[in-house]
Amino acid sequence: GLVIDGRTLEHVLHDSLQNIFLELTEKCRAVVCCRATPLQKSVLVRLVRNKLKAMTLAVGDGANDVSMIQVADTGVGILGQEGMQAVMASDFAVSQFRHLRKLLLVHGHWCYTRLTNMVLYFFYKNVAYVNLLFWYQFFCGFSGTSMTDYWILILFNLLFTSVPPIIYGVLDKDVSAEILMQLPQLYMMSQ
Repeated sequence: GLVIDGRTLEHVLHDSLQNIFLELTEKCRAVVCCRATPLQKSVLVRLVRNKLKAMTLAVGDGANDVSMIQVADTGVGILGQEGMQAVMASDFAVSQFRHLRKLLLVHGHWCYTRLTNMVLYFFYKNVAYVNLLFWYQFFCGFSGTSMTDYWILILFNLLFTSVPPIIYGVLDKDVSAEILMQLPQLYMMSQ
């Protein structure tokens, strides 16, 4: 691991040392920055995001973390004694730091699996409809006649675009929360 403070971070963030610092951080399992200014935090997140092409997650609990949370791909605000600024600027909010584990491992895994299955479902739905139109054109001799009325198309899209995702999103949990908390490596499998 690497622990770096704000004074050292000020020197590291200069253009001449950024690449060396990023090479060092890639070799570490964890990097902790303490006593950093809000500007340093946001610059560091932007640097990792742009130079390493990595997805970033920023976690903060106060007003000094707002810029970092906004620069990151995903921001998590912790409701703390410092106020609600971080929560208001974040994508997700948790009441305590210990809830972050469940947010990432359980809800993150479920979100990945739901999104991938929904993308596959929407491809299937659209292919089925376009395939029907394709074969209908052979049947009618490519005359350009409409196969269905507009209200049938609207009903088809309304029914097959709204109902299955709602049902799937509410009911689908491929693995229970207890197992996901016990086996964090399942999170990597969902990716």
